[in-house]
This record gives sequence, C-alpha cells and structure tokens, in this order.
Amino acid sequence: MDANLSLARKLNVYAWIISGAVLFLVGLMRRVKIDLPAGWDMSFLPPFHATLNALTAVVLLVALYFIKQKNIEAHRKAIYVAMGLSVLFLLSYVAYHFTTPETIFGDADGNGVLSDAERLEVAGQRTVYLVLLLTHIVLAALILPFILFTFIRAYTGQFEKHRKMARWVWPLWFYVAITGPIAYYMLAPYYQ
Repeated sequence: MDANLSLARKLNVYAWIISGAVLFLVGLMRRVKIDLPAGWDMSFLPPFHATLNALTAVVLLVALYFIKQKNIEAHRKAIYVAMGLSVLFLLSYVAYHFTTPETIFGDADGNGVLSDAERLEVAGQRTVYLVLLLTHIVLAALILPFILFTFIRAYTGQFEKHRKMARWVWPLWFYVAITGPIAYYMLAPYYQ
C-alpha cells in the first residue's frame, strides 16, 4: 500500500475523532457552565471571535487568489494560517461558552429572558438573525470534517481529490467565516 494512502487513512480517522470531540464540546458547552475566579471577565472574547472569523475569511480569499495564480506554496501557507485562525477561534469560542451565560438576541434588559415586548421590538430582525445563526452553526458543524479531509488530501499528495473537494468545501468554509462576524455584530447590542 502506498505510504501516502496509509497516512491519509490514519489522518482521516483523526479527523473524525477531532470532529466528534468538537461537536461533543459544542453540545456540552450549552449545558455546562464553569465558574470563573472572581474578577475574571471574558466579555472581550466575542469581538475577538468575530475578528478571527473575519481574518479567516480574508485569508481564505488570499488562498483562493494564490491557487488561481498557480502559486501553490503561497496557497499552502495561506491555508495553514486559515486553519490556525480557525483552531484559535474554536478553542476560544468553547472556553467562552463554557464560562459565560448565553446572550439572547433582543434581550435588551439583559435578564436572560426574552419578554413579549422585547420580542415585538426585534420581530423581523430576530428571524433574520436566527436564520443566519442557524445556517452558520449547522454549516460550521458539517463542514469541519470536510475541511480536515480536504487538507489531508493535499497534505498526502492526492491533489485531484483535493481539488474536487475544495471546490465545494471552500465556499462553505468562507460562508461560515463571513457569517460569524455578521452574527456577532447583530448580537453585539445585547451583550452585557
């Protein structure tokens, strides 16, 4: 068996394990809250997350530009940066949500409950926000293993398979990277 295919199979297993662990943590962070030491404040993280997502989107555009120019080495470096930014985002995002109560779109008084008056105040905007957020979350969950598989294909020299996957993985990854900051800016007025 070709050494690259053997490595690809092993890496695919790791990709599934990582994807499963991430989905488990994301599901768990909504149910489990960890108390922070007195004086600790994680409120700086949501804008940091939006910035990481926005930077990822920019780097993905740079990576696309480089591959269109057939500059494979620059493309590779850009993808490494995009993946690094995404990992940093993920670690920070999970830490934030394990330690901080969820912010509700439209909860103007910050009491954690969306009253009828608050719901009426943001009626149409809330629907737009929830659709955007839902597509962002679902696609982020679904695309993670495929980002890893696409990367593995290139890493192990399976360039034709890499190209075929990247044609549909890149736009979805880009969508997730763009909608993250948009969701943040829509939610920003309700952070306490």
